[in-house]
Amino acid sequence: MGSPNTSASASSRASRLPFDYRWLGEVDYDTAWEWQKAETARRKASAQDPSQAAAARDVVFLLTHPSVYTAGRMTEDSDLPDNDARVVSINRGGRITWHGPGQLVGYPIIKLAEPLDVIAFVRRTEEALIRVVTDLGVPAGRVLGRSGVWVPSDAALGIPGDRPERKVAALGYHLTGGVSQHGFAINCCNSLEPYTHIVPCGITDAATTTLSLEVGRTVTPTDILPAVQHYFQLALDGELDLTEGEIPR
Repeated sequence: MGSPNTSASASSRASRLPFDYRWLGEVDYDTAWEWQKAETARRKASAQDPSQAAAARDVVFLLTHPSVYTAGRMTEDSDLPDNDARVVSINRGGRITWHGPGQLVGYPIIKLAEPLDVIAFVRRTEEALIRVVTDLGVPAGRVLGRSGVWVPSDAALGIPGDRPERKVAALGYHLTGGVSQHGFAINCCNSLEPYTHIVPCGITDAATTTLSLEVGRTVTPTDILPAVQHYFQLALDGELDLTEGEIPR
């Protein structure tokens, strides 16, 4: 939301080649993590080898997962699921979240430009996701101090209803040798029941939602693939202005 006010004139990426997007369908979490580690090693090596650097492309894995909880480095015991479900501890920032069918997950393996600007990298990722969501007619943006993409409460929008602020997309990265791992997730048509067993991202005063619930029709992960690929390329290459972004509260 809001009009563009900041020009993202410099790319967040070392490469200027288009992303190598790979739609993988449903992949179990452990397999996807092994793929991330292998691709990270390849991208690090290519960045350090002058004979490869100019032709090296950044890869973005796009996929869905079977149901799984992942716990970032800041997860607290009180965040953990109350249903004895499996939790995978991972090295990204943030706390606990859920992945599962109906949710689009993106794992960008990107060699960032130097000097590293992690805040700009995160904001540009958010901007891409905001554009995907708002293109569907859903009012969405940022919340100060909280990562991800948020839909305002009914009260903040001045419309009937008692829905609180709700998160529709989450993100969390880890950087190793200037290369990103982990990434983002957009709730498309997934169940919200798994979130009732945790404290999502450690936030107790907000809710979660899906694109399908917000627009009143089914929106699947493959439905938004073209928009995600379009806006993520523009945003990370510094060709997409950053909006003011913060939702009304």
